[in-house]
Amino acid sequence: MPMSRRALAAAAVTALVLPLSACGSSDGGGGTTDASGKVEGDITFETWNLRANFKDYFEGLIADFEKKYPGTHVKWIDQPAEGYADKISADAAGGTLPDVVNVSPDLAVPLAEAGLAMDLDKAAAPYKSEYLPGAWAGHQVPGLPGTYAFPWYLNTGPLFYNKALFKQAGLDADKPPKTYDELFADALQLAQKSGGKVATLANVPTIEDFGRYGSALMNKDGTGFAFNDAKGVELLTKYKQLYDAKALDPQALTATPESTGKKFLTGAVAMNPGSALDLDNFKKQAPSLYKNIGITDQITSTGHANMYVMGLMVNSRTKHAPAAVAFAHYVTDAEHQMSFAKKVAIFPSTAGSLDDPYFTKEDGTDETRVRVAAAKSLKNAVNYTPVLFSEQMKTALRNEVAKALQGKQSPKDALDNAVKACDQLLRQQG
Repeated sequence: MPMSRRALAAAAVTALVLPLSACGSSDGGGGTTDASGKVEGDITFETWNLRANFKDYFEGLIADFEKKYPGTHVKWIDQPAEGYADKISADAAGGTLPDVVNVSPDLAVPLAEAGLAMDLDKAAAPYKSEYLPGAWAGHQVPGLPGTYAFPWYLNTGPLFYNKALFKQAGLDADKPPKTYDELFADALQLAQKSGGKVATLANVPTIEDFGRYGSALMNKDGTGFAFNDAKGVELLTKYKQLYDAKALDPQALTATPESTGKKFLTGAVAMNPGSALDLDNFKKQAPSLYKNIGITDQITSTGHANMYVMGLMVNSRTKHAPAAVAFAHYVTDAEHQMSFAKKVAIFPSTAGSLDDPYFTKEDGTDETRVRVAAAKSLKNAVNYTPVLFSEQMKTALRNEVAKALQGKQSPKDALDNAVKACDQLLRQQG
């Protein structure tokens, strides 16, 4: 039967949307979970658009692994970003899937369902404690027992806020909101004090917002969505209040990252997510904003920020399971994740690594200001984006949220309709 179509979002800095379809069984079984034995043999290692910038790093890492384990040979294959998911699908269908594959959670799901992803809870159990719990859980699949990829690098983003706008509204600029309740209270005050000229937020709530607010998102079996629960309805009701008070930007329904960035730059919006690159842009284009910039954690009422995670999946049909598991672990162990994180703006998924001075001490540069803020939130972060949540589902949710904000239907009806649409899409994917 055909493998499910999935949508993939996320990599270190860029977001991509790639459909995945392939053929295979969907029993979630098959292959091996036995990685004991001598580490030897030839294996293939496939990455996603990394050779151009990190050729020397990976060639050196592979050479070190082969030196540590004589009798092994690793063939590195790097695929371009465009068509990556299709290439994995074709390999899965043709029985030519590499031994170790760079995947996101979305890409791992259909491979796990087809029995092509090794269950690392069984095959690599001794290594589990080396990783942050939230990162290890990032490649788990609803409805299937097990974990289907080693967590590799993580990413997240802190929030920027305009201290001057907070002060003008009579708010403490050194105590930005941390929870959604605090955010809603501050946003209403900012809108009121500015006569509706300053919105605090420029985006409608996403699935990650519902997760950070405390909604269940999916049922326990992973067979249906549940963000129309009491928490979900409460969140959307609050957003409706913000929209009516102009505390949520009137153009939020059609906002893009570029448009929200411009509004933050001009002082029309008080808070916006960003990166070190944005700080450099503020310095050049809006010096007064740059002098008043504040950096804070993501808003969350659960105590856990959202993370994006990349992983390394081991092919359950590999002929050299001990070597494949050993290599995937080697690439993602604390030492090698730390060395990779110092070459690109990502974060290690290994326990304790975020306590390194590289992630805790500022040196006065914009880069470290953002890095330290982001790393702090990652220690207990989770991936709120359900691995089964496709781009079509995101659109369905966004459309229903827009109707609620415009008063065309109640928040409860909007979320009921969104869940119904997403459940239907889920059945079509299965």
